[in-house]
Order: sequence, then C-alpha cells, then structure tokens
Amino acid sequence: MTHTVTESDEATIAAIDSVPTGLFIGGRWRETAARLPVEDPATGQTLTAVADAAPEDGVAALAAAAAAQAAWAGVPARTRSEILMRAHRALLDDTERLARIATAEMGKPLAEARGEVAYAAEFFRWFAEEAVRLDGGYMPAPAGGSRFVVARRPVGPSVLITPWNFPMAMATRKIGPALAAGCTCVVKPAEQTPLCTLAIAEMLSAAGVPDGVVNVVTTSDPAAVTGAMIADPRSRKLSFTGSTAVGKILLEQCAKSVMRTSMELGGNAPLIVFDDADLGTAVEGALAAKMRNIGQACTAANRIYLQRGIAEEFTRRFTERMAALPMGRGADPGVVVGPLIDAAAVAKVSDLVADARRRGATVLLGGTAAEGRGYFYPPTVLTDVPDDAAMFGTEIFGPVAGLAVFDTEDEVIERADDTPYGLVAYVFTENLRRGLRVSEALDTGMVGLNQGVVSNPAAPFGGVKESGLGREGGFGGIDEFLETKYIGVAL
Repeated sequence: MTHTVTESDEATIAAIDSVPTGLFIGGRWRETAARLPVEDPATGQTLTAVADAAPEDGVAALAAAAAAQAAWAGVPARTRSEILMRAHRALLDDTERLARIATAEMGKPLAEARGEVAYAAEFFRWFAEEAVRLDGGYMPAPAGGSRFVVARRPVGPSVLITPWNFPMAMATRKIGPALAAGCTCVVKPAEQTPLCTLAIAEMLSAAGVPDGVVNVVTTSDPAAVTGAMIADPRSRKLSFTGSTAVGKILLEQCAKSVMRTSMELGGNAPLIVFDDADLGTAVEGALAAKMRNIGQACTAANRIYLQRGIAEEFTRRFTERMAALPMGRGADPGVVVGPLIDAAAVAKVSDLVADARRRGATVLLGGTAAEGRGYFYPPTVLTDVPDDAAMFGTEIFGPVAGLAVFDTEDEVIERADDTPYGLVAYVFTENLRRGLRVSEALDTGMVGLNQGVVSNPAAPFGGVKESGLGREGGFGGIDEFLETKYIGVAL
C-alpha cells in the first residue's frame, strides 16, 4: 500500500535535512569516504546517511578535545553556566524539529519525543546551575602547623558513549555535567540514532561552546573507534550507557590505564503491587513503567509481581489499558506504541514470548509480531510467567508485560532481588511503613514508590550490582567529571 505524504511527513523530511551529517571535530564538520545509513524503524527505509568514522577519526576528535581542555577548564564557571543556559533555551525553542528528528530515527511517538526534548533540555539547565556551585574546603591540620586546602578540578577529556533509546536526553545527561565541570568531550552516539546528537552539537556551538570542546564521531564500527580513544593516554574519563555485556568489555579496556569510568548498564526492574495498593494508581503506574519509550528503557518494568488478593482485578484493568494503546508510525496523530528499533529487537521479543509460553505462561493480549513493513510488535500481556522464563532474566526492551503472583512480602523481595541487576524497582502500596520497608530492602539503586517514572535531572540516576557504577543527574552527577585535589600549606 502506498503511503500518502502528509504535511507532517514534509515537516519531518525538512527536520532530517536540517541536520549536518559529517563528523564534528574541532568545531568543523568533516566528511568521510564511507557513509553510515540511518533507518526509519517505522518503514525500514533509509532516512539519510552520516559520516562513518574510522579509528583515526576518533583519535583526531580526542586530539581536538585534548587541545581545547586547558582553555575550557580556565573559562569562569559563570561563563560555562551561561552557555549551558543558552543551550537549554535553544533546545526548548526548537522542540518540534528535534522531536521529529528523534521520532524519525528512533521511532518513538511524537508526543513522547517532545517530552524527551524537554527532559534533555533540563539537564543543561540543572548542570548550568551546578557549574557555579563547585565546592572545596579549608581546615587546620589536627596536629597544627599547616592547613588543608581541598580543590575540585575537571577530570579532563572525556569519551561519552550514548545509547539509541533516548538519543537526546542521554547525550545532554553526559555533555551537561562534563561542560559544567570544565571537561572537553568526544561523544559517540549509537549508530542507529546519530542525528539527535549531531543536531545538539550544532546547537551547542551556536550557544557559544568553543571549538574542540564538544566533538561528535558517528561510526558503524564502535568497538574499533572507541577502543582507539580509550587506549589513547589523552582520554581521562569514560561515561557509557548501554548493555552490561559491552560495559564489562569497556571496563576491561579502561583498567589498563586506570581510567575514570561511569557505567549506566542494564536493568531487570521488578514492579510489585501489594494487595493494599490503590489499583487505579498501580495500573497507571505500571503502564508508565512498562510502556515508556515502547518498553525500550533500562528502567522499564520487566517483571510485574501481583499479590494474590488483587492479581485478578489488576490483570483485568491493566490488560484493558494495554489493549487500548494505538500502535503505528510515531509521527501519526494519537499513536502511543511506535516501532521497535530494528528487526533484531522484534526477533528478541518474539523469542522471549515464545519461551515464556513454552514454560507455561498464558498470553492474554498480543503475542505475535505485526505483519507488514517496519519493526512493530503489539502491546502484549502474559500471566503466570514462571521465574525461570527468559523474559524474567533479561531486559525485554519491548511492549511486553509479564505478570506473576506472590503471597508474602518476604517472598517477593527475595524473588525481586534474585538477579545480577539492580537498577530500579517499583512498589505500590498505601501502607507507608511497608512502602519504606520494602523500598529500603530492595537491592536497587532507585525505587519508584507509588510512581512508575523515576527519571529526573535533579535526582541521582544509577544502579548497583551489574547495573552500573556512579550516578548521573542530581548533585552527584557533576562529581563524576571532577577530581579532588588536596594541597597541604605549611605555616
């Protein structure tokens, strides 16, 4: 069937055409002989092509960052703050164009993409405010005779690797604190979604970021390009968001030079609904936790545990809400469920559902990949999912909700924690004491208590165990890009 080009499509085409497609190195756009195609996951068609960097391009970008480091570190904090505030305003003023770029290359519904622009912009504002509040210290030595001066200084040139699922917000969540702290950087976006980062780099330059402070390399060979940068002694910091498997490889590489690292890795979030929960709140919270970004989020509810007394009613209400979610191209009006990122994602989700069915789970809704072009999988609900099902042991990364029943508080905490991951958990109960008790007992870096979304630029985002190292956002986000220096002063 032929798709009629609408005004919305024309606006999207114009947005894509507005993005520079070269490498951004030292304040200049560079072309490469090889090109990396960018695909529309709603159609499987190529949107455009961007420069495809080789390892030597990554090293050139790092050299530009290293050359700019001393000057950028010497820029007054107030000036760095004002540049980030201009970038914050620029993103908000350009919301529609940026949202269309994100929807086109990643697939998320346009309304959700607009929300991501606001979320991304807020990281620039938050870290603009943090830039002027870097602390230090001064104290007399306990034994007398000298003074201790404690100063904070930028780590130095930083390699920032971002994922495809939140291509704008994950870029600003790393670039914001790096610039606020006085660090230069090289950003390597995911190969599926390079356009958002390229657009942000252009906007940062227009906001006053000096040449070489922010560099962007896009590549179809991330292992080789990032490996070359990590191996270069001019790299002082790596911040990575992505899978635990890749994170472990990067940690091994960084260990050779004892490079500072921040790792935001995989999750396997449990969502627990107790029988004293407000079911309306719980259903909507579970819907938000499961279906944000089409389920393609490390914070997505991966295992939904229902106390036996409310399991049947929750399941009925939740399944009705899932069934009512419209699926289609992200740019089409009213769509809530867009395509998955690529064919491999659809295959993975299909395999996880098939495995759960073989192990005794029942499919109440969906359960089969959509036919036709694009990478669509419908909202799906399964009940009686056993703990040994593959979907309860790995990130689903799709619009599939697996439900299981529990009886006691101790039982569900043990089952929720029975995973090497520990990013986030969700708890729904009207009993405050129970809510705090369970939240503190769960072995995760974050907990949503009676809410299905925890991400906030002002809050420390990160996990424990194999879900990562360090925190992004909040007061601690800038610390990841700062070193502490002690100076002993003799009297």
